[in-house]
Amino acid sequence: MSKTNPTACLLVIGNEVLSGRTRDANIQYLATGLGNRGIPLREVRVIPDVPETIIATVNEVRAKFDYVFTTGGIGPTHDDITSECIAAAFGVPWEHHPVAWPRMEASYKPGEFNAARQRMATMPRGAVLIENSISVAPGFQMENVYVMAGVPRVMQSMFEWLAPRLEGGAKIEMRAVHVVGLPEGIIAEGLEAVQKRYPDLDLGSYPFYRASGNGVALVAKGPDGEAAERAIAEVTELIIGFGKVPIPGEPPEV
Repeated sequence: MSKTNPTACLLVIGNEVLSGRTRDANIQYLATGLGNRGIPLREVRVIPDVPETIIATVNEVRAKFDYVFTTGGIGPTHDDITSECIAAAFGVPWEHHPVAWPRMEASYKPGEFNAARQRMATMPRGAVLIENSISVAPGFQMENVYVMAGVPRVMQSMFEWLAPRLEGGAKIEMRAVHVVGLPEGIIAEGLEAVQKRYPDLDLGSYPFYRASGNGVALVAKGPDGEAAERAIAEVTELIIGFGKVPIPGEPPEV
């Protein structure tokens, strides 16, 4: 692990996401959950069900990040190829898992543990199971790569089981303020100056559009909550300097 907060990358795997047929619901959940464990999510990639792409991408990002999470492609159908691609990425056989196979076989009536279902119990040699309370079919871990389901409810259950077992850093703290009627471009120069004074924080501006008035949310994130507090205090003063009224927190969803 790195001396500071470990970093993470998420690979969303599936043609259905790229085609627009399926809306990904996992990114925000994982980003929040990982941030609470002190593991900032630094990169997200959406990639197709193409073996060469999956293998090359997994090998690239597992060398770059402390943690790599994947969602999608571990079901029973022909296009669920994530598991076998992970085996290829690590250069190990894709075989019956010694724990998952008998467990899944026992969960079905005789004759129902067919070839399609057997795919979900076939994993890279050496895979460590990721359990969940929703489905008998588990995810798995290979070194720093964590392979999870794409179905949000199942993925969330897997992450709930996995999260306490992850070694994180300081929780990622967030402080925010928003203002109505102050365009983002007006505050940009002052915001850049604040960011330079707090290089260890991520300071972002996010415009919003509401029937009650448009504005911008200013958010400071990082492992140092006191630094985030000071940065947002400076941003608050910046807003006041433009004759506007700063409102603590992010704008409400509408």
